[in-house]
Amino acid sequence: MKHDIKHSGRVVSITQDAINVVIIDRSMCSECNAKGICAASESKIKTIDVRNRFKEGAFAVGEEVDVVMRLGMGMKAVTLSYVFPLIIVMILLLSLPNFNLNELLSGLIALGAVGLYYIILYMCRNRISGIFDFTIEKK
Repeated sequence: MKHDIKHSGRVVSITQDAINVVIIDRSMCSECNAKGICAASESKIKTIDVRNRFKEGAFAVGEEVDVVMRLGMGMKAVTLSYVFPLIIVMILLLSLPNFNLNELLSGLIALGAVGLYYIILYMCRNRISGIFDFTIEKK
């Protein structure tokens, strides 16, 4: 489908409930011959747990797969991680000076509120993970 985001990965473990897939996210210059001496080259290893809804033997450890996420889920992730904190900061920074607070205190309160938002988001991670449903496909 054209509304899917795909990343290549490798199955590292399979349980009854989940298939654990490792994705190596490389920067654009990672294929360059000078990457060993260049500080700009980087790669990140990400591990994704995919709910195992497949029959036994559908995937094997070490198999190359595509991890698929619907585009709408990416937009939800951006909204939760960037848009809501921006709204919190803007509302607080624009409203707190009306309570005769100086700019430094208003800024610290706004940053503290965003920190509290991220702590709450972290504490609700199990509930939120149900929103983000990945699937895998054979290559």
